[in-house]
Amino acid sequence: MGAVLEGVRLAVIGGDDREIYLIPELQRLGAKVIGIGLEKSPLGNSIEHAETIQEVVKKVDALLFPMFGTDERGLVKAKYSNFPIILNHEALEAIPPDVPLFIGWARPALKMVAQILNITIVEINNRDDLAILNSIPSAEGAIQMAMEATNITIHSSESFVLGVGRTGLTLIRMLKGIGAKVTAVARKPADLARAYEMGVKVIDYSQLETEISRADIVFNTVPALVLNRNILEEMPREAVIIDLASIPGGTDFEYAKKLGIKAQLAPGLPGIVAPKTAGRILAKIYPPLILEQLALTRSKRMSGGGEK
Repeated sequence: MGAVLEGVRLAVIGGDDREIYLIPELQRLGAKVIGIGLEKSPLGNSIEHAETIQEVVKKVDALLFPMFGTDERGLVKAKYSNFPIILNHEALEAIPPDVPLFIGWARPALKMVAQILNITIVEINNRDDLAILNSIPSAEGAIQMAMEATNITIHSSESFVLGVGRTGLTLIRMLKGIGAKVTAVARKPADLARAYEMGVKVIDYSQLETEISRADIVFNTVPALVLNRNILEEMPREAVIIDLASIPGGTDFEYAKKLGIKAQLAPGLPGIVAPKTAGRILAKIYPPLILEQLALTRSKRMSGGGEK
């Protein structure tokens, strides 16, 4: 690919083990990287370190926040940081309009403030290319969790996959490949048709309550409360739920616990089970996005726009 990011200055803020593999790839492509909240990481002196967002915004062309985004208070996940990193109003006010903010997922409050302050936010979590590539470690990790949580083999198990999206399709393919009896659950006729074409049993959500009684393992990918009390009451108590949906998941975890059903919320699996792969996936996704966004900001600057 060559030094496609030659001369581009990036701040990588917080994150987990994915960033440990992402940053060297960005450097290999020519980028200069400043890290915030990475002082305890194995990267050591291979990058410049800073303590605050306000300190770096005048030195960089773009800000790269973690896939997890922030919590409700603006706290940034930072596994290797010595101190909390808060993306609060003060930090946001310091960001110039021509410095885009890349983040996995932005909370509504962050989007609202960014719009008022004329900050460009680029969410990458829902991009098809990233989601499809991340579905591989996500599916592998989910199956690994199921293996550890059950006393049966995946082979011949009654495995339900809720949601036939990008992760759901990869899960169906992998489960079928190791001999599971897969039931795909979806709403859209096109999704049901795709699962049928893959050779698995298909049902829609209206049938879930009557069908769930035969489940050994349930993999949920739907970010809505699909495994509610009514559904959980019909499940075998020895069944296992692996919920891959974004926090808070699609399961009534408190009620599942009351019933004695083992249910695990497992968002962010790529960064947990395969951080090297996940970091390199980000390194493929980011360069064209960064260059595209910087070209847009330069164009706005030349046309006289982008004033805060």
